[in-house]
Amino acid sequence: MQSTSPLEDESAVRFVDLVFTDIVGMAKAVTIPIEQLPHARESGRWFDGGSIEGFARVAESDMFLRPDVPTYRVIPWEPTRARIICDVVRPDGELFEGDPRARLHLMIARATALGLRYEVGSEIEFFLLRPNMTDPAQVIPIDRGSYFDLVDEPAARFWRELMAALEALRIPVEATHHEAADGQYEIDLAPQEALAAADAIMTSKLAIKAIAAQNGLMASFLPKPIANANGSGLHLHQRLIAMTTGANAFANADDPEYGLSEMGLRFIAGLLGHALGFCAIVAPLVNSYKRLIPNFEAPVAINWGHHNQDTLVRVPRVSPMRAGDVQVELRNPDPSCNPYLALSVILAAGLDGVARALECPPPDEPGRRGSNSRWLPHSLAEALVALEADPVMREALGATISDQFQDAKYQEWESYRREVTAWELRRYLPQF
Repeated sequence: MQSTSPLEDESAVRFVDLVFTDIVGMAKAVTIPIEQLPHARESGRWFDGGSIEGFARVAESDMFLRPDVPTYRVIPWEPTRARIICDVVRPDGELFEGDPRARLHLMIARATALGLRYEVGSEIEFFLLRPNMTDPAQVIPIDRGSYFDLVDEPAARFWRELMAALEALRIPVEATHHEAADGQYEIDLAPQEALAAADAIMTSKLAIKAIAAQNGLMASFLPKPIANANGSGLHLHQRLIAMTTGANAFANADDPEYGLSEMGLRFIAGLLGHALGFCAIVAPLVNSYKRLIPNFEAPVAINWGHHNQDTLVRVPRVSPMRAGDVQVELRNPDPSCNPYLALSVILAAGLDGVARALECPPPDEPGRRGSNSRWLPHSLAEALVALEADPVMREALGATISDQFQDAKYQEWESYRREVTAWELRRYLPQF
């Protein structure tokens, strides 16, 4: 397969990872010798779907990985290997309804049928930590920094290597910077069509972890590893593009304050209307809800506006000269989510607002509070109940993923609920 990047050297490639994700977003792969790639491209590669946790019942375990050929890349930090992202298909060639990437294909097709292209840019936040071999659960940030601090070694070396790797992987990076907490960083990916955006998020996370490990560090996408510090989000900047004209369907130059069209307002209304229903998908861990608390620049209420960093949906300001660049930023996703499922349910929510012409509530801004007083779930258990009660979100996921996801996450919640934590012992043991 011909390389198009000057940083790729295919002469050394001996193996190819056929990559896909399970329902909870963990990257999986079947590795084949490079000589087998033409056959895999032609006929797919069989694998046992029943062996993947929550992926398929034994009765439907025969699956094939169908390579998405344009996603082939040499792995920069391991040049004897390449990877190609795959869709999961049944023996009859139909997309498997339990494949997260297949659900995003379906939602993109719905937007396409309306003449719209869904584009997404992302802000991926994470922590760089020093591993502790004696106590792996101890969090030791690599530095004591804050917003936009200059990066010193060894973080600077990590960033040099990461940026070179992402360039080789053809992932468009707009910016990087230090975030608010000690050892916390952010990398911003440029807007792309939704499937490419989800692929880029997944691949960037793998690259960040691999290159951190090569530098003796640990990268963590846990939403809230430090109790009294800001958590890590995955802020998603969205827009719908009219396919016939290439114009931003969210943009309205005649709206001097927000620059939003009627479609943009209805899309926001859909996000707000289904925020409870999709929260478990975009914030899928017990730990996710320790990030979604007041005073840490994370959303807590179901609202929207320009300025407030605590809003669920934010419309970043654009200059009058670039009014067509208006985007809708969703702030409750975190980087532990499955990006394919996250974009599927978010797009479904927004399109539902457009289809039903939902009225957008007033914005929440400093000095001008909106009328929407609903709150995001306080726990994973609350979020799972809300997902179960939202038929639009369940339909976007499909019955297979919806059922399997909820089963897996209720088990996770139940395991947490039964755990006796150090906090409980410190708080109660001396008193009771």
